[in-house]
Amino acid sequence: MSIKGKAYIMGAYEHPTRDAPDKSTPQLHAECAKGALADAGLTKDDIDGYFCAGDAPGFGGMSMVDYMGLKNVRHMDSTETGGSSYLLHVGHAAQAIAAGKCTVALITLAGRPRQNKFFPGGGGRPGQLTDGPPEAGFENIYGGSTHNTYGMCAMRHMYEYGTTSEQLAWIKVAASHHAQWNEHAFLKDVVTVEQVVNSRMIADPLHLLDCCVVTDGGGALIVTSPEVAKSLKRPLVKVIGAGESPKGPRGGKDLDLTHSGALWSGPIAFEEAGVTPQDMKYASIYDSFTITVLMQLEDLGFCKKGEGGKFVADGNLISGVGKLPFNTDGGGLCNNHPTNRGGITKVIEAVRQLRGEAHPKVQVPNCDLALAHGTGGSLGTRHGAGTVIMEREA
Repeated sequence: MSIKGKAYIMGAYEHPTRDAPDKSTPQLHAECAKGALADAGLTKDDIDGYFCAGDAPGFGGMSMVDYMGLKNVRHMDSTETGGSSYLLHVGHAAQAIAAGKCTVALITLAGRPRQNKFFPGGGGRPGQLTDGPPEAGFENIYGGSTHNTYGMCAMRHMYEYGTTSEQLAWIKVAASHHAQWNEHAFLKDVVTVEQVVNSRMIADPLHLLDCCVVTDGGGALIVTSPEVAKSLKRPLVKVIGAGESPKGPRGGKDLDLTHSGALWSGPIAFEEAGVTPQDMKYASIYDSFTITVLMQLEDLGFCKKGEGGKFVADGNLISGVGKLPFNTDGGGLCNNHPTNRGGITKVIEAVRQLRGEAHPKVQVPNCDLALAHGTGGSLGTRHGAGTVIMEREA
């Protein structure tokens, strides 16, 4: 069953906080839900489907449904795939609505990593065996971390295709140009290529400014049936395609550090939507690191493999300047990254663009087609991806 045109994103809300010492994670989830419902013009009694991932505390969906007092929920989904979770949830909500399982789906994300002593996903201390996924005992005991893995991807991409640190830096530069107009962005200062490559090294060849910010916060979405959508006095943002896929390197037997799961999830979404990468007016691309963006742009088909460095250089991702405006809220590199599952913000900014509600300085003219894409797991290795394509309906 195709989900094309079977569901609409009618509510979107991004929590304004970037530092929440006085709020609990459930409270942030509830505040995000309230904001998205108000945006859509609905109430919590209208919700009959609820979607969340591993950031939801307790028993996930069951705990949050009880905490938020959602009395009419008849369908739940707590799929967990890291940063791509919430891209998958948009597709799963559309599937559930198309199948008649629910008519108004609430999706929430929230986290407080700035209040935690150790950032989730940072790996264990050197010499310490930690619980976790199957590979944890082989990597974390040596101090393996997210930064190290992404650094390896960047280094291999440079080796294979001649990509440079300066080219990667342009991704951060573009994000900073957009973040300056976002009053809630964690980092608002515009940076230069020189500032990025001269910032301290974190995991060779990635510098400090190649890495995303760490913030508290969250976001929420309301996905509805066409009938509910057209009864609301809000711009219509239609889901026309969705794709999801694990990369699955099988313990390294099929390992290629220069490819991401977008190589598989992207074509699925584009085929269902009946459009191509070149049709996209705007792209929200998960940006845990600059190399994450470059690899996904290649794998999604915006440029050929190995040409990502040239594609992102010279401001090509800056709204009003380049060919492909991306992450016009500042993204994870400058705006926020409220857990290691921040993909929901990619959908939120895409919705703003399609509605014409992005900041005037970064709003893409006549934006009628947009893509949101997220990565999950660890780029290049144990990794999955989710792609959603949306269309503004007159």
